Amino acid sequence: EVQLVESGGGLVQPGGSLRLSCAASGFPFDDYAIGWFRQAAGKGREGVSYFSSRDGSTYYADSVNGRFTISSDNAKNTVYLQMNSLKPDDTAVYYCAAEPDWPQAVAGAWGQGTQVTVSS
Repeated sequence: EVQLVESGGGLVQPGGSLRLSCAASGFPFDDYAIGWFRQAAGKGREGVSYFSSRDGSTYYADSVNGRFTISSDNAKNTVYLQMNSLKPDDTAVYYCAAEPDWPQAVAGAWGQGTQVTVSS
């Protein structure tokens, strides 16, 4: 059974940074794709970033390109999302997903989400 557990969310001031973690289990960590998505209050779920271990490809939404970085630690079965220069518009619940149909919010499995709030 595929399981994903996000952590690292919280309250941060505009311009600040957070690092989200997605701990994964139940599938081979050398052959996977993970996406980060977010959902703000009253809005649909949108793709933020994507990583595939198969070819090392990474993708970012235009709104976060240059500010967010996705990375992985295969030894820890964990994918990270480093978020810098955060803005109030980044406020949302962030989810990681296994084998997403990037950039659509369709995936084989989802984590429970972690809240990120950017506010002064």
